[in-house]
Amino acid sequence: MGSGATQYVETVDSVMLYIVGISVVLLIGITAVMIYFVVKYNRKKGHKPENIHGNWLLETIWIAIPTVLVMTMFYYSYIGYKDLRNFPEDGLEVNVTARMWGWTFEYENGKQTDSLYVPVNQPVMLFLESVDVNHSFYVPAFRIKEDVIAGRVNKLHFTSDMVGDYDIACAEYCGLKHSMMYSKVKVMEVADFDKWYAETDATTDETNIETNPVDSTAAEIKPTGEM
Repeated sequence: MGSGATQYVETVDSVMLYIVGISVVLLIGITAVMIYFVVKYNRKKGHKPENIHGNWLLETIWIAIPTVLVMTMFYYSYIGYKDLRNFPEDGLEVNVTARMWGWTFEYENGKQTDSLYVPVNQPVMLFLESVDVNHSFYVPAFRIKEDVIAGRVNKLHFTSDMVGDYDIACAEYCGLKHSMMYSKVKVMEVADFDKWYAETDATTDETNIETNPVDSTAAEIKPTGEM
């Protein structure tokens, strides 16, 4: 947690820790109360049972507190989601094509790769579409994920703050070799990326993901679709 590879890492990790922290406190508290009640109200010979009447204060508390906790979880989660859907007007645009079982990335200059090359500290806009079944574009280190669906262009954006290589996975089961559908995001220094981008030849990554021969031709993606 907290790698700082994108601006979303701190937000997503903070929300996760907040939810887990509340869950742990509730688990310990409820378990302690259950044990106390088991000991205090265990069945004793000759004990005369008594009717238990409602307590409006107690009932109000156990409704109000969970409601407040759930609403705070929703609020912090929504802040992160809103930022993720606030698409930048400028930045590097890349068309992403998913197929069984690989990824193709096409840049504005026509260059195609099977790894995603991006400059550090610059916004990147992805337009995602599948040519066969449903997939899901997932970069664990960036804390981002978006469904990739045939016949529909979904959008996703990020800005990476750290140079390095990061795994891309398909997070939705898509067939026999779903577990092999990996690639890389290669975050480069701006000067190195500009030099690579200016090269005319398409680049093939060493990941060497096997694709389905039947679906080897990527469909053209036009960055006009909306969520």
